Amino acid sequence: MSIRDWPEGERPREKLLALGAEALSDAELLAIFLRVGVTGRSAVDLARDLLAAFGGLRQLLEADQARFCAERGLGTAKFVQLQATLELSKRHLAAQLARGNALTSPSLVRAYLATQLRHLGHEEFAALFLDTQHRVIRFESLFRGTLDSASVYPREVARRALELGAGAIILAHNHPSGVAEPSDADRRITERLREALGLFEIRVLDHFVVGDGEVVSFAERGWL
Repeated sequence: MSIRDWPEGERPREKLLALGAEALSDAELLAIFLRVGVTGRSAVDLARDLLAAFGGLRQLLEADQARFCAERGLGTAKFVQLQATLELSKRHLAAQLARGNALTSPSLVRAYLATQLRHLGHEEFAALFLDTQHRVIRFESLFRGTLDSASVYPREVARRALELGAGAIILAHNHPSGVAEPSDADRRITERLREALGLFEIRVLDHFVVGDGEVVSFAERGWL
C-alpha cells in the first residue's frame, strides 16, 4: 500500500505538521528525506530496511559515499543532499552558540562539540575561543593525534587565544574508542593548559571529552 493510501494521521509528512518533528520515529524522519520508496516498498519500509542494514541512524548518517550509495534506494544525489543537511545542522548549532553566552547553554555546547568531534576515527583536540562576555569567537581544531593519543602544546594554544583576542576558552577532544571517561593524561594536560593560559588572564571554563554516546564535562566533575 502506498503511503498516500495510509490514514492521514499515520503519514510521516502530515504527522510532522500536526505533532512536530520530535514525534516521528527515525524511520519516519528518514522516509521524509528519501521522499519515495522502491518497487514493492514504501518510503517508510525502505527507511526501516536501511536502518537495519546500517545498524542504526547514526551509522547511516556517518557512512562514507561508497557505503551509502551501495544500498538500494540511495545514490550520489541522496548522499549530497544528506551531507548538505548535516552541514546545515552544524551551522545552525554554531549560529545559536554565537548569539549568546556559551556558559548559559551547556546542552548546546555539548551538542555542537559532539557534532564536530564524535564521528572522527582519530583523536582531535579543539577549542571554543570566547570573548570576555563568554560569546563564541571561533571554534578551531588545534591538534590531531593517533587513535589513542594527541600531542597538545600549551604555548600554541595560548598563542592562538591571544591572536583571537580570547578572554576565555572551552577545551574539547574526542575519544575514538567511544568511551568518554577522561584519562589521567587528560587531566594533566588540562591543568598545564589552565596554568599556561592563566599567565595571560585567559580562563579555561571547561574541558569536554566526547565519546560515542556521552560527553563528559570537567567543570561538572569539579576539576576546574
